[in-house]
Amino acid sequence: MTKLDSFIGQLETVNKAGDIQGMIEALQSTYSVANVVYHALNLDEGPFAALTYSRKWMAHYQNTKYIRVDPVVKKATQQFHPLDWNRLDWSSRGSKAFLGDAISAGVGNQGLSIPIRGRNGQFALFTINDNENDASWSKFVAENQRDMMLISHHIHQKANELLCREDEPELAKLSVREADALTYLSRGLNRAKVAEKMQISEHTLRVYIDTARHKLGGSNLIHAISIAQSKSLIMP
Repeated sequence: MTKLDSFIGQLETVNKAGDIQGMIEALQSTYSVANVVYHALNLDEGPFAALTYSRKWMAHYQNTKYIRVDPVVKKATQQFHPLDWNRLDWSSRGSKAFLGDAISAGVGNQGLSIPIRGRNGQFALFTINDNENDASWSKFVAENQRDMMLISHHIHQKANELLCREDEPELAKLSVREADALTYLSRGLNRAKVAEKMQISEHTLRVYIDTARHKLGGSNLIHAISIAQSKSLIMP
């Protein structure tokens, strides 16, 4: 069993919101990173966070109002894609001060943040941090970014399950071909390989992916895959 499968299996057994904190700590240990953060801004019960940052750092962040100069937050609200902190603009004086303080506080000199968007305008941010040189971090991201994207959406779904009052809308049933497409993609195959296995063109594959994502209400492909997995609509 892979680290990803093991984590998601454990997460599925969580039945109290407070236990998500333990899963975040387990994730930190499993992937040997400095910090892991899940922060949802607008679930039905209000903001929710599970994280391994120190209380001292979180208080300093709030008191200094670093949210106004934090390039991670600014960029995350503008796009869906994962954000490697190395590729963000840290040139402003405020951003440099923020990053310097974060490193001093043990946050880590590297980061990968994944924006998550859910129903009714939900927004959450999942982040992992570590202390690595650029080459080692790039290697870690290349090897683990897909896992982190799936994990982040599974955590968000669990938070929704435990903290949101409204029942989720009934999902439309996936066709066999739509389920096959998401199954192959969930296993890490690229689109060309999936199209070859399914004996269809990449254009046709894109149609299956788009219709499946629409049926599931996924904000992107990874979100759709995680929804399909959590609802047992595709094979692991």
